[in-house]
Amino acid sequence: MSPKTGKTIKYSVLLPTYNERENLPLMIWLLSRAFEQSENVLAQDEDYEIIVIDDNSPDGTLEVAKDLQRVYGETHVKLRPRAGKLGLGTAYVHGLKHATGDFIFIMDADLSHHPKFIPEFVALQRKHDYDIVTGSRYISGGGVHGWDLKRKLISRGANYLTQVLLRPGCSDLTGSFRLYKRDVLQKLIDANKAKGYIFQMEMIIRARQFGFSLGEVPITFVDRVYGESKLGGDEIVTFASGLLRLFFTT
Repeated sequence: MSPKTGKTIKYSVLLPTYNERENLPLMIWLLSRAFEQSENVLAQDEDYEIIVIDDNSPDGTLEVAKDLQRVYGETHVKLRPRAGKLGLGTAYVHGLKHATGDFIFIMDADLSHHPKFIPEFVALQRKHDYDIVTGSRYISGGGVHGWDLKRKLISRGANYLTQVLLRPGCSDLTGSFRLYKRDVLQKLIDANKAKGYIFQMEMIIRARQFGFSLGEVPITFVDRVYGESKLGGDEIVTFASGLLRLFFTT
């Protein structure tokens, strides 16, 4: 409940999916558990909704989501599918149009972002009234599990380059587990020119330009158990070109 208005606060979770039929049931269960358990900071005073934005997954993810909606109810699980795979940034734009929450979580549906950290995000935001709270693998208490040495080196190298070139004031610029005030997310999306994986990076750079406040929560990123990673050569090239564009234009 908001200490200022006395009104119930609502949280929306934007959950883009593509071929996540095996991960989605557990993800929805973990999310509902994080929001509903009585010992959590969210208990009773808060409401939530999970918005599944499926990009016409050929593995039948949407059908699984429909089953989950019947189990958890339409007030908590909302389906906002799209006709095809149109990119991560536009998925958030689409989801935000349908979100009714005061605060917006964005996270991956493949279980790499564990919902158990959600109460920590909420508590930190509430304590400092941050505009953004982001999960970080690179501060004390954070980390990565399940990556081979090559991927760890790529991630560390990419993060180091962003810190040197952009000085973002954020330890994990490429992370995608975040909590935003709704109006802040809308303003950042409107200003963002990027697509794909560079989208997350530009969001933080634009936040710095606008003077939004930001806090960090240490998280453990766990590599997906089911399905294949969507990070490939095209995404790496896009990242490099986007990094240079931000360096020269911000």
